[in-house]
Amino acid sequence: MFVKNINEISREKVQSSSQAFKQVLIGHDQGPNFSMRRFIIEPGGYMPLHTNTVEHEQFVLNGHAQIIIGEQTYEVKRNDVVFIPFGVKHSYKVLGNEAFEFLCMVPNKTDTMEIVK
Repeated sequence: MFVKNINEISREKVQSSSQAFKQVLIGHDQGPNFSMRRFIIEPGGYMPLHTNTVEHEQFVLNGHAQIIIGEQTYEVKRNDVVFIPFGVKHSYKVLGNEAFEFLCMVPNKTDTMEIVK
């Protein structure tokens, strides 16, 4: 058991992205079944079309973005919930002038990200 403050957790740049950062809030070494991550994509930023080897359960904390999931395009905002099955291509593009932030919960399995060309 533990309690952390989000401001004490380091941010790392997300590979192949523009202005996107990740914080691991609860890692696979801390939670037995799931990891919790916070993503921050600054205005004008994006994460390219990619796939992952684990599913994603997401909750939007702030901002507005266009998300492509498979063949569908969605506009999401604060308090929206997003589910992305494993292996499905997806991307994020910030809309507007504020950062897009979301929590992302994933099972504690190997998560390989592959950029879709």
